[in-house]
Amino acid sequence: MYKNLEKTWRTSESRELQRRRMRDWRRGLAIVRVEKPTRLDRARAVGYKAKQGIIVVRVRVRKGGRRKVRPWHGRRPKRMGVRKLVPKKSIQFIAEERAGRKYPNLEVLNSYPLGSDGVHEYFEVIMLDPSHPAIRSDPNLGWIVSRPQRGRVYRGLTRAGKKTRGMLHKGKR
Repeated sequence: MYKNLEKTWRTSESRELQRRRMRDWRRGLAIVRVEKPTRLDRARAVGYKAKQGIIVVRVRVRKGGRRKVRPWHGRRPKRMGVRKLVPKKSIQFIAEERAGRKYPNLEVLNSYPLGSDGVHEYFEVIMLDPSHPAIRSDPNLGWIVSRPQRGRVYRGLTRAGKKTRGMLHKGKR
């Protein structure tokens, strides 16, 4: 079933629906809690379950390098440092951190991309409530409670964080 969902996501009708959705998302807030995942196949692949204590958040992040105001006091032009400033973190990692800051009582489990328009990229972040009894008793998700996991997104322990740190390729550690 999930393979069919993935194929449907790539069709032209789905892309047109996605463009319309992005137009609405652009007008809304940057971080929004959603009822259900937009891409159920991707959400399930990265750890989502339809149960209490699991929350999905859609995050909008601006694309491209970081913009900096051009300084106008006492430097020579070579040392301005305005262009070619790019973050060392991926945009997905930045989206996870922002979601973690917005919901400080939840832990970021994982995230996946939804799409991008000319200015923004959109991600859905899966978050867990470590104090919820349904999460505590779940054998697959209980690890987030058993070991000290507070702030795992800020320590680069999510998949996007590990990729940014270069931890996903065996020979490149």
